Amino acid sequence: MKNRFCLLLLLAAFAAAGCTPREKTIIILSTNDIHAKIERFPQLAEAVEEARDTATVVLVDAGDRWTGNAYVDLAREPRRPIVDLMNRLGYDAGTFGNHEFDSGQAFLGEMLPNFDFEIIGANILSDTATFPQPPAYTIIERDGLRLGLVGVVTNYDTNNHPAGLDENFAGLTFPDPQMKAAEYADLRDRVDLLVLVSHMGDERDVEFATRNGGVYDLIIGGHSHKEIDTTVNGTLITQTGKYLKNIGVTEVKFRGRKPLSLTFRNVPLATYDPDDDYYEMVEAYFDNPDLNRPIGSLSATADKTGLANLFTRLMAERTDSRVGFYHIGGVRLDSMARGGVSTAEIYDLEPFGSTVCTVLMTPEQMRRLIMTKFNDPVNVDESHRIDLYSTTPYTILTDERGEAVDVLFPELAEGRVYKVSIGDYPYKNYADFLYDDGQDTGILITDLLLDYFRSHSPAAPDNVMRQQIRPRQ
Repeated sequence: MKNRFCLLLLLAAFAAAGCTPREKTIIILSTNDIHAKIERFPQLAEAVEEARDTATVVLVDAGDRWTGNAYVDLAREPRRPIVDLMNRLGYDAGTFGNHEFDSGQAFLGEMLPNFDFEIIGANILSDTATFPQPPAYTIIERDGLRLGLVGVVTNYDTNNHPAGLDENFAGLTFPDPQMKAAEYADLRDRVDLLVLVSHMGDERDVEFATRNGGVYDLIIGGHSHKEIDTTVNGTLITQTGKYLKNIGVTEVKFRGRKPLSLTFRNVPLATYDPDDDYYEMVEAYFDNPDLNRPIGSLSATADKTGLANLFTRLMAERTDSRVGFYHIGGVRLDSMARGGVSTAEIYDLEPFGSTVCTVLMTPEQMRRLIMTKFNDPVNVDESHRIDLYSTTPYTILTDERGEAVDVLFPELAEGRVYKVSIGDYPYKNYADFLYDDGQDTGILITDLLLDYFRSHSPAAPDNVMRQQIRPRQ
């Protein structure tokens, strides 16, 4: 199939034909934040194999390979389908994302030997026998050239570890990823191209390149789910978005052992026909009667606000709470269409096994929680937005700099104590969270959703936004 990616490689081949014998080209193909979207793997396989037919290729992933597809996360061997598909496609290296730890470090430690390629992490230090110390870097040789790849994962999200529950990281420490990346600058003396495979997010990648110009030739990024193609201080920074929408294509031209140029583009995988063999593999994973079983229906499409509202309402009702909060990052589908709802969709919507927690809070304590999250200078991808959706309306007031200075609760009385339900992730991780009588009820949010659709279908979504942001008058 001829498409834009093939055209790119064809042009590269023509260019190479006119080069001196000392000039070579390597194509680095990259993915990030796949989140178990294996339905797009047949197109990915077609793209990779076409590239290998015409070029010297290195295939790299920048983390978050699972969490987001029940057919992977709840497979008979949990998470294994994405591992097997990536092994078959012949990935050369990958780094850790925060979601690799969603089932705990012991589970991840058991999974690592199943990967046929190196999973690298320079800023992960293990003090537990259940999680082997990962290599900081790997060196890949292609066509007589040596590529050094160093891996890092964010520790900026919460409690000096990647985003997730504290217990998932027991026995592990995560030094600052930028400092650890800089420590491997001397690897350049042993390789011809130095690449940072980063799950820090694009703003941190830019920050690192700004401070450390020329240390790395290329940063293959992830975590922030954006399409990135920019050069900062001599370092090319890339990212493909999320969910295998694109494959990243970095063309590196060498003269002798010196990189002459690096160019990047994101190529949509929708431009490819699926590979037949991989299509059959993926279809077999989707043939899961337990997950395919319908449990209810929606009378209209629920958007992301409607889904968040459903979470907060069910949590509050189940625990007899006056206020329900849920963080929007935990709502993993952007919408659910009108019609039937399957078990798989419920676990795609909430893939973390999150539980309901209850606390006693005053409006002032709620205000501090919301404002601290809104003004967070560290986890910038989750700041300056409505993060905590709620059963109770509120308005965030901002100053001329866009910082939160107040939160108004029109339906709550100042000074009064209210019972509040909230998901276990913010309960255990959010800063400035002050409360009394906190407890994790152990009630699974997926169970609330399953019970609701079984007993209230066709369910009518509530897509009304009850939270807002506006400038202070």
